[in-house]
Amino acid sequence: MLRVEDLHTYYGQGHVLQGVELEVPAGRIAAVLGRNGVGKTTTLRSIIGLTPPRRGHVLIAGKDVVGWAPHRIARVGLGYVPEGRMIFPDLTVVENIQVAQRVPARHWTIGRLFELFPALAERRRSKGSQLSGGEQQMLAVARALVTDPRVILLDEPSQGLAPLVVEELTRLIARLRQEGVSLLLVEQNLNLAEAVADVVYVMVKGRMVYHAPLERFRAEREEVKAKYLTL
Repeated sequence: MLRVEDLHTYYGQGHVLQGVELEVPAGRIAAVLGRNGVGKTTTLRSIIGLTPPRRGHVLIAGKDVVGWAPHRIARVGLGYVPEGRMIFPDLTVVENIQVAQRVPARHWTIGRLFELFPALAERRRSKGSQLSGGEQQMLAVARALVTDPRVILLDEPSQGLAPLVVEELTRLIARLRQEGVSLLLVEQNLNLAEAVADVVYVMVKGRMVYHAPLERFRAEREEVKAKYLTL
């Protein structure tokens, strides 16, 4: 569903992504782990077109979208939940969702989203600034879903959330996979990634240095953690 091939992205003269390769099959979840500053967020921004790569390919259902504007990439089925959620503080819950709704959703209608997120339904008239961190994160996911995406990019969704909210988020991600949505998850929460991912990637200095199916990652977890993830 999503395949990234030999992706190179720069900030000025800084060569940040150095040949990134990854794949997210249809209806599956891939998790990207790594320390701060290794290029995880840049990978997502490059895929969605916010930080255009200089070289490489991003294929969504076989269509190469490198060089496209972000809104065009979104229209072929890519949703994006950015780090920090980026909720509009002065818009209500409903208005935050409607901002992303270019055409009426066929699958993830606002009514269905409120069934998935009952807490948002109760607070539909509340402004973004009045929501808790967990509610804002759910709203950011709802805003991505209303575009009926084939793939969702999730950037550090558990950041700053209480453990109980992370458990709720874990159930949500698993539910989305059951609904056929593919997800590319960037996380530093190893337990969350391990709970939901089908395949695990590890990034170091702009390159993917490890990837394995979940079963193999579980067997190699402590070795991988010590080699690539521990400060």
